[in-house]
Parts: sequence; structure tokens; C-alpha cells
Amino acid sequence: MHRLLKFYCLPLLLASCGSWVQLTAPGQQVEVLSESQVSACQPLGRASSSTLDRLLLVERSTARQQDELLTLARNEAGDMGGNAIVPMTAAADGKQSFAVYRCP
Repeated sequence: MHRLLKFYCLPLLLASCGSWVQLTAPGQQVEVLSESQVSACQPLGRASSSTLDRLLLVERSTARQQDELLTLARNEAGDMGGNAIVPMTAAADGKQSFAVYRCP
């Protein structure tokens, strides 16, 4: 019985855990902006993020997924020399694309 309880509780515990993605030092310098805020910025390319949308059979929180997608995109943009990202697509199935910019 004890093992069975662990088996059924594990997915719930994992789904309730915080984000596994950590913001890097370059990622801390990156802001999330809107398209109208980057008119004076230099485009650097795209960043694509993906994270798990479910663990085993348990769907993960949309808010946690979005947080991880933004953190991953900020980290990638920072590595590219950017300091701003703009979402290009809506988050779907644990994936999202962002435009990367270097702003004055």
C-alpha cells in the first residue's frame, strides 16, 4: 500500500515543484518587451524555448510553463548579446518563439 501511494503521489509532487530553469547572469540583463517598445532596437535573431507541458500523465501549470519559457528565452537572448525579447508566438504545448533585440 505504501509503495502504491508513492507511485500515485509522485506525479503530483513533481507537477507542483517550482521551476527547474534558473536565470543566468546574462539572462538577468534581458527584459521582456512589446513590439512597440523595440522600434529603436537592433534585431539579433530568434530564440525558441521549449519545456515539458506534462509530467507523466499530469499536466503542468500554465503559469509555470510560461515562466520557464520566458526564463529560457531570456537566457538564450543574453547569450546572443541581446537585452530584450518580444514574444512572437503564443505559448502552446510547452513551446514559444521570441524575437531577440539589442536596445540602447
